[in-house]
Amino acid sequence: MNGWNFFAELKRRNVYKVAIAYVIGGWALSQGIAQVFPVFDVPNWVIRLLVVLIIMGLPVALVLAWTLEITPEGIKRTETADAMPAATRKKKHAWIYVVVIGAAISIGLFFLGRYSAPLTASLARTTNKSIAVLPFSDLSPNRDQESFADGMAEEILNALAHIKDLKVVGRASSFFYKGKNVSLKQIGSELGVANILEGSVRKQGEQVRITSALTRAADGLQLWSKSYDGTLANIFDLQESFARDIAGELNVVLADPSEARLVDKPTDNPQAYALFIEAQTLVSWRIGDSLPRAIALLEEATRLDPNFARAWAKLAVALAVEPQYAAADWQTNWASAEPAARRAIALDPKSAEAYAALGYIDFSRRRYVEMVEPAQRAIAIDPNNVTANFWLANQLAATGRTTEAEAVNDRALKSDPGNALLLFYKAGMRIRAGDIEAAAKLAQRVDTMGSPLAGAILFAIAARQGNHSRGAEEFARGFGAFRTGLSKEDLAAIYRGIYTDEPARQTALAVLARHPSDEFAGTFLILLGEPEQSLTWFERSGTGLSDGYLNWLWWPHAYARRVRQHSAFQSFAKRIGLVDYWKQNRWPDICQPAPERGPDAFTCQ
Repeated sequence: MNGWNFFAELKRRNVYKVAIAYVIGGWALSQGIAQVFPVFDVPNWVIRLLVVLIIMGLPVALVLAWTLEITPEGIKRTETADAMPAATRKKKHAWIYVVVIGAAISIGLFFLGRYSAPLTASLARTTNKSIAVLPFSDLSPNRDQESFADGMAEEILNALAHIKDLKVVGRASSFFYKGKNVSLKQIGSELGVANILEGSVRKQGEQVRITSALTRAADGLQLWSKSYDGTLANIFDLQESFARDIAGELNVVLADPSEARLVDKPTDNPQAYALFIEAQTLVSWRIGDSLPRAIALLEEATRLDPNFARAWAKLAVALAVEPQYAAADWQTNWASAEPAARRAIALDPKSAEAYAALGYIDFSRRRYVEMVEPAQRAIAIDPNNVTANFWLANQLAATGRTTEAEAVNDRALKSDPGNALLLFYKAGMRIRAGDIEAAAKLAQRVDTMGSPLAGAILFAIAARQGNHSRGAEEFARGFGAFRTGLSKEDLAAIYRGIYTDEPARQTALAVLARHPSDEFAGTFLILLGEPEQSLTWFERSGTGLSDGYLNWLWWPHAYARRVRQHSAFQSFAKRIGLVDYWKQNRWPDICQPAPERGPDAFTCQ
């Protein structure tokens, strides 16, 4: 067979037609696979394999077209079909239909893909790779394991947060819904997640049973449910199985499924871990006697296992914040908190929580230069750690670096969008920027979440509107949420002293004269227009609330400007270490150095 006859034979045996039909049909099928399979979370390797098989099928189809022919009597070898009468070898035109239909499908899928690809990608990311872990119910016989159940839910949340491609909403946002009669659909919508994990814990002695259910928030469909039975001795393996099962249900690909653990084993002592789990929840509550109770539990946990790094880190956090919420002495707590943080770091150099605690302790102790390094180390270790980001935002805001503070606070909000404290700080940053409307909306959102902190923002908005009755009420509510010895009547009197007349201001100053050691006396002196007296109070006081005082220096109101532009502010900032901090890092947004007036001189707007 010469070359010309060979190509003629290819044409006679419909090999060309089959090739065209196969290419168009195969391309259409590949497009369909590429568009549809990702919606169902089919792994990319499966899609690639199918496309490769389609390509490999082309030479097979061509060989079959050469050797076989379709006749009215069925599929025959070409030699047999050639020997049949012409009437029985009527040519078929099915290939034309294949080409037309394949082309139509290809064009349709092309435009469908162009239209839906962004939406599909976004939906897939949100729907299938996001989760909120709600507090677990306590089903223990005596219903006395609530903090343990909450702590177990937090441990599962932390384990899932280690998965790179899974969006896990932070603790404060998820736990806000505890005890609230809210549908899962609403929770999913408000938190921006598509999957909700609920569960219960039954603890009796050493025995632990965790039962959990994964539900699709959009329609309430339960995707998965399972119970895990174990003991405190194998609780970490139980948590590991739990977290991996959830990852599997959400079709999340782990970085190294065979080796990397999602749940570390922080201690070999089951009793120490049980105490830690309970204390972890109490530290987060920060109400009533929760912090003193947590400290006692953590001290016992570290006694049972002196090498329990996470317990030492959590103890440092509890001691560092206790004076804000309970009757505790700053100096005494610092003396215990700093060694606890350093012990945790010595045991685990990658403890972001311990570094964050150390940075916060330095901040509270007004060691502004020293606070930078541990705070930055905490973020470097765990960029999404909500506490580390929030405390860094505190430091930046208190030292006048408002723009940076808001950016860091926003980073924390991305992980924990329903955190009332983060939203409250965001509102404060908006007020500093002069965006009163945004600040009001944020404060109102905090208010709807049941947090009295909203009052510390809403009072200024009410005053701006001339509604002093509402303003006094919000002022008393907002500052009453903090540790202060002032009554609501005293706080209302201070508000009137700020915003009404001179007799009211003198009455407010008399209130502060009766409470010279109150944690917020210095702040109220700023608001009442006593800059020099306020600066002296802060410098002489032993308060660790650096942010509770310094933040007010950077508000755009006249009372804050009077402090910033007062001659005493220059020497005050130098003595407490702010100038050294600014020179080594960055100056406040509204201040700049004035070297012509001296090496430490500066001016502020």
